[in-house]
Amino acid sequence: METLELEVDGRGVAWLRLNRPEKHNAMDAAMIAELTEVAGLLGRDPAVRVVVLTGKGRSFCAGGDLGWMQAQMETDGATRAREAGALAAMLGALDAMPKPLVGRVQGQAFGGGVGLMSVCDVAIGVEGAKIGLTEVRLGLIPATIGPYVVARMGAARARRVFFSGRVFDAAEAVELGLLARAVPEADLDAAIEAEIAPYLAAAPGAVAQGKRLVAELARGADAAQVALSIEALVARWESAESAEGIAAFFEKRKASWVV
Repeated sequence: METLELEVDGRGVAWLRLNRPEKHNAMDAAMIAELTEVAGLLGRDPAVRVVVLTGKGRSFCAGGDLGWMQAQMETDGATRAREAGALAAMLGALDAMPKPLVGRVQGQAFGGGVGLMSVCDVAIGVEGAKIGLTEVRLGLIPATIGPYVVARMGAARARRVFFSGRVFDAAEAVELGLLARAVPEADLDAAIEAEIAPYLAAAPGAVAQGKRLVAELARGADAAQVALSIEALVARWESAESAEGIAAFFEKRKASWVV
Protein backbone atom coordinates (compact mmCIF):
# COMPACT_ATOMS: atom_id res chain seq x y z
CA MET A 1 0.00 0.00 0.00
CA GLU A 2 1.20 3.50 -0.81
CA THR A 3 -0.55 5.46 1.93
CA LEU A 4 -1.22 2.98 4.74
CA GLU A 5 0.76 0.65 6.96
CA LEU A 6 -0.94 -2.48 8.29
CA GLU A 7 0.31 -4.89 10.94
CA VAL A 8 -1.66 -7.68 12.62
CA ASP A 9 -0.20 -8.95 15.89
CA GLY A 10 -0.48 -12.42 17.34
CA ARG A 11 -3.62 -11.57 19.28
CA GLY A 12 -5.52 -10.61 16.16
CA VAL A 13 -5.18 -6.86 16.75
CA ALA A 14 -4.77 -5.02 13.43
CA TRP A 15 -2.79 -1.79 13.62
CA LEU A 16 -3.83 0.40 10.68
CA ARG A 17 -1.63 3.48 10.33
CA LEU A 18 -2.16 6.41 7.98
CA ASN A 19 1.24 6.75 6.35
CA ARG A 20 1.61 10.18 4.76
CA PRO A 21 3.38 11.92 7.65
CA GLU A 22 4.97 14.48 5.35
CA LYS A 23 1.43 15.58 4.40
CA HIS A 24 0.10 15.29 7.98
CA ASN A 25 -1.75 12.16 6.78
CA ALA A 26 -4.10 14.21 4.61
CA MET A 27 -6.39 11.99 2.55
CA ASP A 28 -6.06 11.85 -1.23
CA ALA A 29 -7.69 9.52 -3.77
CA ALA A 30 -5.13 6.78 -3.13
CA MET A 31 -5.62 6.81 0.64
CA ILE A 32 -9.40 6.86 0.28
CA ALA A 33 -9.28 3.82 -2.03
CA GLU A 34 -6.84 1.96 0.20
CA LEU A 35 -8.85 2.62 3.36
CA THR A 36 -11.98 1.30 1.64
CA GLU A 37 -10.19 -1.83 0.49
CA VAL A 38 -8.54 -2.51 3.85
CA ALA A 39 -11.82 -2.02 5.74
CA GLY A 40 -13.31 -4.80 3.62
CA LEU A 41 -10.31 -7.09 4.03
CA LEU A 42 -10.13 -6.68 7.80
CA GLY A 43 -13.87 -7.02 8.16
CA ARG A 44 -13.81 -10.39 6.38
CA ASP A 45 -10.72 -11.77 8.11
CA PRO A 46 -11.77 -14.14 10.93
CA ALA A 47 -8.31 -13.84 12.52
CA VAL A 48 -8.77 -10.11 13.16
CA ARG A 49 -10.46 -9.32 16.46
CA VAL A 50 -9.90 -5.54 16.84
CA VAL A 51 -8.69 -2.77 14.53
CA VAL A 52 -6.71 0.24 15.82
CA LEU A 53 -6.66 3.26 13.50
CA THR A 54 -3.86 5.78 14.00
CA GLY A 55 -1.46 7.99 12.10
CA LYS A 56 2.29 8.08 11.66
CA GLY A 57 4.11 11.27 12.55
CA ARG A 58 2.87 14.32 14.41
CA SER A 59 -0.69 14.37 13.01
CA PHE A 60 -3.55 11.90 13.12
CA CYS A 61 -5.12 13.25 9.93
CA ALA A 62 -5.22 16.78 8.55
CA GLY A 63 -8.36 16.07 6.50
CA GLY A 64 -8.62 16.12 2.74
CA ASP A 65 -5.46 16.79 0.76
CA LEU A 66 -5.86 20.30 -0.64
CA GLY A 67 -4.27 19.34 -3.93
CA TRP A 68 -6.87 16.59 -4.29
CA MET A 69 -9.68 19.04 -3.46
CA GLN A 70 -8.33 21.60 -5.90
CA ALA A 71 -8.33 18.94 -8.61
CA GLN A 72 -12.03 18.25 -7.94
CA MET A 73 -12.90 21.88 -8.58
CA GLU A 74 -11.10 21.81 -11.91
CA THR A 75 -12.84 18.73 -13.28
CA ASP A 76 -16.39 17.97 -14.46
CA GLY A 77 -19.45 17.41 -12.31
CA ALA A 78 -19.57 13.64 -12.86
CA THR A 79 -15.98 13.26 -11.67
CA ARG A 80 -16.63 15.43 -8.63
CA ALA A 81 -19.64 13.32 -7.71
CA ARG A 82 -17.62 10.13 -8.16
CA GLU A 83 -14.80 11.38 -5.89
CA ALA A 84 -17.24 12.59 -3.23
CA GLY A 85 -18.95 9.21 -3.46
CA ALA A 86 -15.63 7.43 -2.96
CA LEU A 87 -15.01 9.44 0.21
CA ALA A 88 -18.49 8.65 1.49
CA ALA A 89 -18.04 4.96 0.66
CA MET A 90 -14.75 4.84 2.57
CA LEU A 91 -16.33 6.30 5.69
CA GLY A 92 -19.25 3.92 5.32
CA ALA A 93 -16.93 0.92 4.98
CA LEU A 94 -15.05 1.81 8.17
CA ASP A 95 -18.28 2.57 10.02
CA ALA A 96 -19.88 -0.75 9.03
CA MET A 97 -16.77 -2.90 9.54
CA PRO A 98 -17.91 -5.82 11.76
CA LYS A 99 -14.88 -5.45 14.03
CA PRO A 100 -14.35 -2.97 16.88
CA LEU A 101 -12.55 0.11 15.51
CA VAL A 102 -10.44 1.95 18.09
CA GLY A 103 -9.11 5.39 17.20
CA ARG A 104 -5.64 6.23 18.49
CA VAL A 105 -5.54 9.98 17.94
CA GLN A 106 -1.88 10.72 18.55
CA GLY A 107 -1.92 14.26 17.11
CA GLN A 108 -3.98 16.93 15.43
CA ALA A 109 -7.11 16.09 13.45
CA PHE A 110 -8.93 18.41 11.08
CA GLY A 111 -11.82 18.04 8.66
CA GLY A 112 -11.85 14.50 7.34
CA GLY A 113 -9.67 13.47 10.28
CA VAL A 114 -12.62 14.31 12.54
CA GLY A 115 -14.72 12.16 10.22
CA LEU A 116 -12.35 9.24 10.80
CA MET A 117 -12.59 9.78 14.55
CA SER A 118 -16.38 9.74 14.26
CA VAL A 119 -16.57 6.32 12.59
CA CYS A 120 -14.45 4.75 15.33
CA ASP A 121 -16.35 2.85 18.00
CA VAL A 122 -14.16 4.59 20.57
CA ALA A 123 -11.38 7.13 20.14
CA ILE A 124 -8.67 8.07 22.63
CA GLY A 125 -6.57 11.19 22.06
CA VAL A 126 -3.50 12.84 23.46
CA GLU A 127 -3.89 15.86 25.69
CA GLY A 128 -3.30 19.10 23.86
CA ALA A 129 -4.14 17.74 20.40
CA LYS A 130 -5.73 20.37 18.16
CA ILE A 131 -8.97 19.37 16.45
CA GLY A 132 -11.36 21.22 14.19
CA LEU A 133 -13.87 21.17 11.37
CA THR A 134 -12.05 23.89 9.47
CA GLU A 135 -13.62 23.40 6.02
CA VAL A 136 -15.55 26.68 6.15
CA ARG A 137 -12.25 28.56 6.17
CA LEU A 138 -11.77 27.29 2.62
CA GLY A 139 -15.35 27.97 1.57
CA LEU A 140 -16.22 24.28 1.98
CA ILE A 141 -18.36 22.42 4.52
CA PRO A 142 -17.94 19.12 6.46
CA ALA A 143 -20.28 17.42 4.02
CA THR A 144 -19.58 13.71 3.49
CA ILE A 145 -18.28 13.36 7.04
CA GLY A 146 -21.35 15.21 8.34
CA PRO A 147 -23.67 12.25 8.99
CA TYR A 148 -21.04 10.54 11.13
CA VAL A 149 -19.89 13.67 12.95
CA VAL A 150 -23.44 14.69 13.86
CA ALA A 151 -24.31 11.13 14.85
CA ARG A 152 -21.29 11.09 17.17
CA MET A 153 -21.73 14.53 18.74
CA GLY A 154 -25.47 15.06 18.49
CA ALA A 155 -26.93 18.09 16.74
CA ALA A 156 -26.78 20.42 19.73
CA ARG A 157 -23.07 19.89 20.31
CA ALA A 158 -22.30 19.81 16.59
CA ARG A 159 -23.72 23.33 16.25
CA ARG A 160 -20.88 24.57 18.47
CA VAL A 161 -18.12 23.59 16.04
CA PHE A 162 -19.59 22.29 12.76
CA PHE A 163 -19.75 25.56 10.83
CA SER A 164 -17.52 27.96 12.78
CA GLY A 165 -14.17 26.50 11.75
CA ARG A 166 -13.05 26.92 15.36
CA VAL A 167 -10.08 24.83 16.49
CA PHE A 168 -10.52 23.18 19.89
CA ASP A 169 -8.39 20.94 22.07
CA ALA A 170 -8.67 17.31 23.10
CA ALA A 171 -10.36 18.19 26.39
CA GLU A 172 -13.21 19.89 24.53
CA ALA A 173 -13.32 16.98 22.09
CA VAL A 174 -14.12 14.76 25.06
CA GLU A 175 -16.91 17.13 26.08
CA LEU A 176 -18.24 17.09 22.51
CA GLY A 177 -18.23 13.29 22.41
CA LEU A 178 -15.57 12.92 19.73
CA LEU A 179 -13.05 11.41 22.14
CA ALA A 180 -13.84 9.04 24.98
CA ARG A 181 -10.96 10.55 26.90
CA ALA A 182 -7.75 12.51 26.53
CA VAL A 183 -4.57 11.22 28.14
CA PRO A 184 -0.93 12.32 28.39
CA GLU A 185 1.15 11.18 25.43
CA ALA A 186 3.09 8.78 27.64
CA ASP A 187 -0.17 7.05 28.64
CA LEU A 188 -1.73 6.75 25.17
CA ASP A 189 -0.60 3.21 24.37
CA ALA A 190 -1.71 1.94 27.77
CA ALA A 191 -5.12 3.56 27.25
CA ILE A 192 -5.44 1.89 23.84
CA GLU A 193 -4.50 -1.49 25.33
CA ALA A 194 -7.19 -1.01 27.96
CA GLU A 195 -9.76 -0.60 25.17
CA ILE A 196 -8.45 -3.63 23.25
CA ALA A 197 -8.34 -6.10 26.14
CA PRO A 198 -12.10 -6.60 26.75
CA TYR A 199 -12.71 -7.49 23.09
CA LEU A 200 -10.16 -10.30 23.26
CA ALA A 201 -12.31 -11.93 25.94
CA ALA A 202 -15.57 -11.46 24.03
CA ALA A 203 -17.13 -13.73 21.41
CA PRO A 204 -16.23 -12.25 17.99
CA GLY A 205 -19.61 -13.08 16.49
CA ALA A 206 -21.45 -11.49 19.38
CA VAL A 207 -19.27 -8.35 19.07
CA ALA A 208 -20.04 -8.08 15.36
CA GLN A 209 -23.77 -8.59 15.88
CA GLY A 210 -23.81 -6.12 18.77
CA LYS A 211 -22.14 -3.46 16.64
CA ARG A 212 -24.62 -4.09 13.83
CA LEU A 213 -27.55 -3.83 16.26
CA VAL A 214 -26.34 -0.48 17.59
CA ALA A 215 -26.23 0.84 14.02
CA GLU A 216 -29.76 -0.38 13.36
CA LEU A 217 -31.11 1.08 16.58
CA ALA A 218 -29.40 4.42 16.05
CA ARG A 219 -30.54 4.73 12.42
CA GLY A 220 -27.38 6.69 11.74
CA ALA A 221 -26.00 7.74 8.36
CA ASP A 222 -28.66 6.31 6.04
CA ALA A 223 -28.59 6.36 2.24
CA ALA A 224 -30.52 9.62 2.00
CA GLN A 225 -28.12 11.39 4.36
CA VAL A 226 -25.10 10.08 2.46
CA ALA A 227 -26.59 11.21 -0.88
CA LEU A 228 -27.29 14.65 0.59
CA SER A 229 -23.73 14.91 1.87
CA ILE A 230 -22.30 14.02 -1.56
CA GLU A 231 -24.46 16.65 -3.26
CA ALA A 232 -23.41 19.22 -0.67
CA LEU A 233 -19.70 18.54 -1.14
CA VAL A 234 -19.94 18.70 -4.93
CA ALA A 235 -21.84 21.99 -4.69
CA ARG A 236 -19.12 23.51 -2.51
CA TRP A 237 -16.35 22.25 -4.83
CA GLU A 238 -18.15 24.13 -7.60
CA SER A 239 -18.54 27.33 -5.57
CA ALA A 240 -16.63 30.58 -5.99
CA GLU A 241 -15.91 30.59 -2.26
CA SER A 242 -14.05 27.29 -2.32
CA ALA A 243 -12.04 28.39 -5.35
CA GLU A 244 -11.04 31.55 -3.48
CA GLY A 245 -10.35 29.74 -0.20
CA ILE A 246 -8.08 27.08 -1.68
CA ALA A 247 -6.34 29.59 -3.94
CA ALA A 248 -5.63 31.73 -0.88
CA PHE A 249 -4.15 28.74 0.92
CA PHE A 250 -1.76 27.90 -1.90
CA GLU A 251 -0.87 31.57 -2.43
CA LYS A 252 -0.24 31.96 1.34
CA ARG A 253 -2.60 34.89 1.69
CA LYS A 254 -5.83 35.60 3.52
CA ALA A 255 -9.07 34.68 1.79
CA SER A 256 -11.22 37.61 0.75
CA TRP A 257 -13.66 37.08 3.63
CA VAL A 258 -11.06 37.18 6.40
CA VAL A 259 -11.31 40.38 8.46
